[in-house]
Amino acid sequence: MVVIGRNEGERLKRCLQSVECTTRLVVYVDSGSTDDSVALAQSMGVTTVPLDMSIPFTAARARNMGFSATIKLDPNVDLVQFIDGDTEIAKDWLATACAFMHANQSVAAVFGRRRERHPDASVYNQLCDLEWAVPAGTSNYCGGDVMVRRSAFEAVSGYTDALIAGEEPDLCVRLRHRRWLIHCIDAEMTLHDAAILRFDQWWRRTTRSGFAFAEGASRFGAAPDFHWLRESRRTLLWGLLMPLSVLSLSVALDARFLWLLLIYPAQVLRVYIKAKGPSHTRWLQATFYMLARFPELMGLLKFHYMRLLGRRQSIIEYK
Repeated sequence: MVVIGRNEGERLKRCLQSVECTTRLVVYVDSGSTDDSVALAQSMGVTTVPLDMSIPFTAARARNMGFSATIKLDPNVDLVQFIDGDTEIAKDWLATACAFMHANQSVAAVFGRRRERHPDASVYNQLCDLEWAVPAGTSNYCGGDVMVRRSAFEAVSGYTDALIAGEEPDLCVRLRHRRWLIHCIDAEMTLHDAAILRFDQWWRRTTRSGFAFAEGASRFGAAPDFHWLRESRRTLLWGLLMPLSVLSLSVALDARFLWLLLIYPAQVLRVYIKAKGPSHTRWLQATFYMLARFPELMGLLKFHYMRLLGRRQSIIEYK
């Protein structure tokens, strides 16, 4: 098992307790913590690997380093479970996932249901919990909590170190190129503590998503993958082109063209009608689905601006 984290404090303690460190090979990769995370992990018998912070940090690089350390400690490892330090692993997940992987040799990565620890603490935590409700079956992508097959992971050289976000879908695209499958099973996997309690945190997290959409489309947006091409175009349409067109018509011709902005609440209603679940949940998803176009646009523009300058974007943190 590979755990990554930085300054997770009590969350890391709960995480390491949940993985039963005394009976499993666990590697913790620390990304420059200033609290007692390293000492805590070592006191629990966990192999601790400090990430070289002179090189720009990414979660992808941390996971790759943890994977390499795991293989060095035990060359016979066949399956590796990645989790973040702010999560707890479900009691039966490892046994369930291992059994599935051994029975399905064409599957490179398997994941289950990730849940938010405090979904009622904020609408943003609730949105995270809804986001992670992925239907069971073959999937195009996985998230950060995932069990991977060593042979498949090594065949595609693991995560792409330089990606500041979206490294998991990027990995999945490359796995699918090799005809590997990614699968979600109907089982509890992890309990996550997003701790998104303010609007500005949600905005930064969604900005990071927009950055990932743009970078993903730049890497694999062409046929046959069309990776995140639709998401990038959707962001451009609703975040930039539509409001810019309406405002231009209003200034150049008639202010009454501002009524065209009612297309946004109309879209909210459309998404609400298509969504499933309780009415209040559907309104929440629909409203933030449209609102997300604007921070996503900030991330998308940030990616293209940094690429134009030939510079590398540092990580976009929300906690």
